[in-house]
Amino acid sequence: MSTSKLGMAFKKDDNFGEWYSEVVVNSEIIEYHDISGCYILRPWAMEIWELLKEFFDAEIKKLKLKSYYFPLLVTENVVQKKKDHFEGFAPEVAWVTKTGKSELEAPFAIRPTSEAVMYPYFARWIRSHRDLPLRCNQWCSVVRWGCSNPIPLIRSSEFLLQEGHTVFATKEEADEEVLHILELYRRIYEEFLAVPVSKGWKSEMEKFAGGLYTTSVEAFIPNTGLGIQGATSNCLGQNFAKIFEIFFEDEKDPAQKNNEKDKRSLVWQNSWAYTTRSIGVMVMTHGDDKGLVLPPRVAPIQVIIIPDLLEDTDTTAINGACETIVCTLNQAGIRADLDARENYYLEWKYSHWEMKGVPLRIEIDLKDLANKQVRVVRRDKGAKVDIRSTDLVEHVKVLLAEIQDILFETAKEKRDACIEVISTWDEFTAALNDKKLILAPWCDEEEVEKDVRARTEGADLGSAKTLCTPFDQPDLMEGTVCFACGKPAKTWSFWGRSY
Repeated sequence: MSTSKLGMAFKKDDNFGEWYSEVVVNSEIIEYHDISGCYILRPWAMEIWELLKEFFDAEIKKLKLKSYYFPLLVTENVVQKKKDHFEGFAPEVAWVTKTGKSELEAPFAIRPTSEAVMYPYFARWIRSHRDLPLRCNQWCSVVRWGCSNPIPLIRSSEFLLQEGHTVFATKEEADEEVLHILELYRRIYEEFLAVPVSKGWKSEMEKFAGGLYTTSVEAFIPNTGLGIQGATSNCLGQNFAKIFEIFFEDEKDPAQKNNEKDKRSLVWQNSWAYTTRSIGVMVMTHGDDKGLVLPPRVAPIQVIIIPDLLEDTDTTAINGACETIVCTLNQAGIRADLDARENYYLEWKYSHWEMKGVPLRIEIDLKDLANKQVRVVRRDKGAKVDIRSTDLVEHVKVLLAEIQDILFETAKEKRDACIEVISTWDEFTAALNDKKLILAPWCDEEEVEKDVRARTEGADLGSAKTLCTPFDQPDLMEGTVCFACGKPAKTWSFWGRSY
């Protein structure tokens, strides 16, 4: 029998950083690699990612997106030609300079994102309005090197990425898609991961480099007082079309011709992405001192069945009953599994599956078998209830839905309790020191945001910045001024420090 100790050495409220590092390893989400900033995603993480992928793929296929896979290497010539775009990523770009012992004649960049890899080929494939829209999606990994203080899943050198790249004839089509995709990202976080997010616009300083505008979903971690960008949906406008010379012959709108000689129009482009960071945000939001707490919709196993196999007891009947329960639940669309291992103590199994965050545990012993009932234990509250075997499927479905809703509502209450509405600089700095998510009136000027960053930079903490300007805007009363400079305010924006 295994007697290895399970449990957490650190408590979430006492030492959040150490707790997080411990929980992602103990729950078998990741394992540390010997290269800093790189991590092994174990099956538990990959199965969560695959559940998110299954939902998102189904939704974007309704929009007629096609799957592609582009190479991970970018030539130096393309990087130099498109240096304005790469400037924002320059400190993070990793280069391949050697093969064996030989120096390469020209080095290759490893993609930090795929615009420079894809767009030269978009220019080849698009000739007329009949080639539009072009809508590509790929699931891949990207490398952004040299991140200081890496955090598993949250800030790493290599991570898994979903990225969509689309091309349209008109800005109206591009604008419509930006918001459609952003809503899908909101659904991933709120409906699947049970993490509350705010939808909004990024500031000029924070928008995607070279793009026209950026929208995002933003989460907040109350334990650290830090915001975290969940996903972005960008309208690139026509800037990349100019750089990569992506034109189309537009028979519908002669007024938009680039010039009479060329008789071509520039396309409009979008890009949008989310990453395995989403899993880390979920862990930070719901995990507790026993380990992970998984929302049922992303739990690889929603129900774990554990028989109480006493010594000198015939296990045939009880194991048979457990296997029947697994089959019944699976047939009802519930992801269930059986842990009938005989070389682990019962208490160890309970702790193991609690650590992994499985939403429901079903316990069954000979007495339960005789009474035609099982005991169901909730991971989120620890509550136990005895349920008749004939009613099990119905009750399990109700419990899973309830757990999903409660996890989201609890997280939202905690997030909302951290929001502080301010109007002056003194109130801003006090709220920042209290690790609040700050909603402030702002003049929406880049120089003012730069000044706020400079004035709030600390030795151990990053500067405060805009997280997003939420779509859902409070009333801006006449005469309201910017908290940072006193100029007339144009909008309400979320501010704070961030990952």
